Amino acid sequence: MISLWKSCCIQIQQRWVFAIMGFLAIFNAYTMRVCLSITITEMVVSEHKNKSTVIDDDVCSNENHQLDPPVNSTSGSYHWDESLQGIILSSFYWGYVITHIPGGMLAEKFGGKYSLGLGILSTAIFTLLTPLAVDIGGATALIILRVLMGLGEGTTFPALNAMLAQWTPPEERSKIGSLVFAGALLGTVFTTSISGLIMHYSTVGWPAVFYVFGSIGVLWFFVWVLVCYNNPSEHPFISENERKFLHERMSAHTHKKPPAVPWRHILCSAPVWALITAQIGHDWGFFTMVTDLPKYMSSVLKFSIKSNGYLSSLPYLSMWICSILSSWFADWIITAGHISRTNVRKIGTTIASVGPGVFIVAASYAGCDGYTVVAMFTIGMTLMGTFYPGMKVNALDLSPNYSGTLMAVVNGIGAFTGIITPIVVGELTPNNTNAQWRLVFWIVFIVLVITNLVFILYASGEVEHWNNPEFIHADRAKRRKKQEGEIDSRSPC
Repeated sequence: MISLWKSCCIQIQQRWVFAIMGFLAIFNAYTMRVCLSITITEMVVSEHKNKSTVIDDDVCSNENHQLDPPVNSTSGSYHWDESLQGIILSSFYWGYVITHIPGGMLAEKFGGKYSLGLGILSTAIFTLLTPLAVDIGGATALIILRVLMGLGEGTTFPALNAMLAQWTPPEERSKIGSLVFAGALLGTVFTTSISGLIMHYSTVGWPAVFYVFGSIGVLWFFVWVLVCYNNPSEHPFISENERKFLHERMSAHTHKKPPAVPWRHILCSAPVWALITAQIGHDWGFFTMVTDLPKYMSSVLKFSIKSNGYLSSLPYLSMWICSILSSWFADWIITAGHISRTNVRKIGTTIASVGPGVFIVAASYAGCDGYTVVAMFTIGMTLMGTFYPGMKVNALDLSPNYSGTLMAVVNGIGAFTGIITPIVVGELTPNNTNAQWRLVFWIVFIVLVITNLVFILYASGEVEHWNNPEFIHADRAKRRKKQEGEIDSRSPC
């Protein structure tokens, strides 16, 4: 079997095979994570669902948008208020934040192939079980299942980052990293657009959404196990030219067996905390949009479920296009020496913070002009695409050796916003009025701007000194000698 694969695929650059499968890993992760944001609009009985007139200037009419109600629907079965919906949508992240650091450390020690693969597989299985769980246990069962899904998906980004450190040469870091991480965008696009169609035409109704995306996740796992490996040296059918190229380009900063994670240096690093801060800002804005934009389209603007799917997906499609184009431009401008890697990361992150903040707030002042609102969201989320060649690949810049653990810390802390934002939205928008949602979007703007300012002041695109194994060994030897003599009273930093 291996010989057959080798004769067939030796001419294919395996780092790009990994990049495509990594992209599909995040793609599938987000389809299973996000599909509830669409289906919940049809699962829940809405107090505004049957109203067709304007109550006041702050509540939109459904006359212009509710043109194509679902022909087959099991909607409106559950009486969950906005606060409970917020808890349900946030519960995924309760489990998600727990497995980040263990997942990153396991991936660095044993490789990311199975820590990533098994995490996606478990999420797929729980996705398939979602309709049954809701039918048996209602909101409580759904919350428990979403926590379990989060536990499975928590390994995704740390494991992929550990593998990216093994497979991505510095001059291709923005391109390959952005391609992989942009799976979140196309996964969101695919989910929001296809979910509406599935619910519109399926005789099963909303449960069909979970069956479709869960099945795709299981299929991905079997392909992943067959074609992807932890690093080039383990790969049985990589060409010698590619293996040699990757070794030469990455050996300076990426080592097979680095020392144990230097937690003291990581936690004392200003660029790391700048990256964490920027991740919090980005996730606050992105998770608010991913989790709650379908609710805004349905409950405030009164778009039908079919239109909701299309229109909710449009901002992420344009964001994906921007991320790919800007990542290629970022690699070119760094390699050509026109702008330093540090400044490219800062510029990309600034565009991805200020631009979306401005246009999201502007959308809230467009009132009930639904298509103007969609245009504003689309422009804002398009600009957020520069986040990928900005700060998303920055963990690889700072420490290729500990990129899995670093991504676990950064993404794990940022993911707490996934717990907070749905609850905040649920509490601030009990009546789903424009004024209530405007406050939500102003909070997004403020968080994005403040966190970006911290990133501009303290971020770096260069490899940190504590990535070097020689430095770590020397530092630990020095500290042992000092402990054998007298207690070191200096700050741990």
